[in-house]
Amino acid sequence: MPEIEIYTTEVCPYCVRAKKLFDKKGVSYTEIDVSTDDGLRQYMTSRAGGRRTVPQIFIGGVHVGGCDDLYDLDRAGKLDPLLAVGA
Repeated sequence: MPEIEIYTTEVCPYCVRAKKLFDKKGVSYTEIDVSTDDGLRQYMTSRAGGRRTVPQIFIGGVHVGGCDDLYDLDRAGKLDPLLAVGA
């Protein structure tokens, strides 16, 4: 399974929603809280092509976007194959 990274903040309903989808699928992820670390938030923004909102999600080092993007991938049947890479 590829590494999953999700950049979050402490109070973010979209972050909770994205994590719930990963939990439902039974996959593990690394949560990176950028609430109080401006340098880490800048790093997230640079990795995410300038996107500053949370969550920002990376699967196997590839930026897949935010919560809505994640759910769009799932609805289109494209999320499970991404999660299965290397399984």
